[in-house]
Amino acid sequence: MAKHIGIVACSVEGAALCYRTIAAESEALLGEHQHPEMSIHTHQLADYMRAIRADDWERVAALMLDSAKKLSAIGADFIACPDNTIHRVWAPVARKSPVPWLHIARVVAEEARRRGYRQLGVLGTKYTCDGPVYREALAEAGLGHAVPEKEAREKIDEIIFRELVKGKFLQGSRGYLVHVIHKLREAGCDAVVLGCTEIPLLIEAKDSPLPVLDSTRLLARAALLHAIGKDEAKPAAKKPAGRGGRKR
Repeated sequence: MAKHIGIVACSVEGAALCYRTIAAESEALLGEHQHPEMSIHTHQLADYMRAIRADDWERVAALMLDSAKKLSAIGADFIACPDNTIHRVWAPVARKSPVPWLHIARVVAEEARRRGYRQLGVLGTKYTCDGPVYREALAEAGLGHAVPEKEAREKIDEIIFRELVKGKFLQGSRGYLVHVIHKLREAGCDAVVLGCTEIPLLIEAKDSPLPVLDSTRLLARAALLHAIGKDEAKPAAKKPAGRGGRKR
């Protein structure tokens, strides 16, 4: 039997894309209308943003862990969190979680190495671009990275929170992100990470002057392969004893 996938959501749009990707790509592997069991839990985005803007990452971790406990209670075997920003506190959450977690940036780094990329441009919220999530994961994989300049990071953050998380996908914003990707290419990047889970809803591979690493869909595919036992990499956090034969 496939493992039960738990999705800890932060924004609705990003989580929905992850959920839809798992369902859409399951059929080719499992058969018509088939996919692993999936459950989503999310606290409202407002709760997360109050904590993030106050630099209260302990509160962010508490929200994530509460979702994990609720998903575990209804049978989830492991967690995928389609939100790059809140992976900043992935480690303490994963240590306390009743079930293991995948790590979105490590999934991206693994795919970048598989494709032979060396220097990745990272697009995301200002918290992602300025924070340790991709810096550490890519360094661990022996990969270099670059982020847009400060003014561009602020503009992208505004696009994400004023438009993308609200389901608004504007042509002008698409053009701006394409311009930023051009700049990253000029700076020596050989691929770009769409490191905000909503950016893939605005930028497709055909739009980008660099090959794209879509963090949302890569995480969804990693979760699907793990659920059906076809992955090589396992979630980094081990579940505690006492869950019998349950997986994730």
